[in-house]
Amino acid sequence: MSTFDDYIRSCAHNENLEAKVLGVGGSPRKGGNSDVLMQHIVRGVSKSGMFAGSLQLRDYRYGGCIGCERCRKDKICTGLKDGMTLIYPELIESRGLILVSPTHNYNVTAWMKAFIDRLYCFYHFEDSRPRQWSSRLSGQGRKAVLAAVCEQEKAADMGFTLDAMRLPLEALGYEIVGALPVLGIFDKGKVKKKPEVLSQAAALGAKLAESLLQ
Repeated sequence: MSTFDDYIRSCAHNENLEAKVLGVGGSPRKGGNSDVLMQHIVRGVSKSGMFAGSLQLRDYRYGGCIGCERCRKDKICTGLKDGMTLIYPELIESRGLILVSPTHNYNVTAWMKAFIDRLYCFYHFEDSRPRQWSSRLSGQGRKAVLAAVCEQEKAADMGFTLDAMRLPLEALGYEIVGALPVLGIFDKGKVKKKPEVLSQAAALGAKLAESLLQ
């Protein structure tokens, strides 16, 4: 067992970390609708007394997975030395996770996609054919909520945005306890004029907190 595996395991069994939630925003636009949603989801978590913090991927310099496979041996991404090295500890030590992304071309933003791809390092692969795999984050009671914003009014125009976040997190061992699709909004910060949506965002955060306390 590597030192990094020991670190992940210790975080998972540290009772002081059970109430910690990390929000990860994938919008390139500062102060936009995704940021506003994140703020209200985090507030919903915080009202329970849990610690909830957030970061915006646009503030970090990092690249997508380059497929070097060094993480198979090192148990963490060592093929790239960039901003993800600052994010990994925050993610590992947070039992709760919030992902928020606007819809770009029927999918998550490039920032969110690169972030998700860099979580590949948490998989363990067997030397079998077909290759069997497991996640080193699974079985730790990790839970997440998702939110996405789309300019168009039809759900179909949101495309794969929510699934592009949900499916990878489920594979990593997260239970998705709720998702909020927000349609028909584009102008910067316009969601602030939608109190029902902001209420739903806060309720989503509260739902995550309640789930983590169970």
